Amino acid sequence: MSVEVKAPMVGKIISVKAEVGQSVGEDDEMFIIEAMKMEIPIGAPAAGTVKEIKVEAGKSVESDDVLAIIE
Repeated sequence: MSVEVKAPMVGKIISVKAEVGQSVGEDDEMFIIEAMKMEIPIGAPAAGTVKEIKVEAGKSVESDDVLAIIE
């Protein structure tokens, strides 16, 4: 079962903390997004293994864009 990690709001990815193949626990920090002049951590919605990362640092994202896939 795959779980999508989605952007909670419009912003810019300033840091990618996870790597493909890495095991993550629920709420582990995976990304940091800059929005409204604040840095907001984005955590894993579920525990699992990172299958795919779809963004890189510096990329602008829209609300609900898929940032990564966890299996």
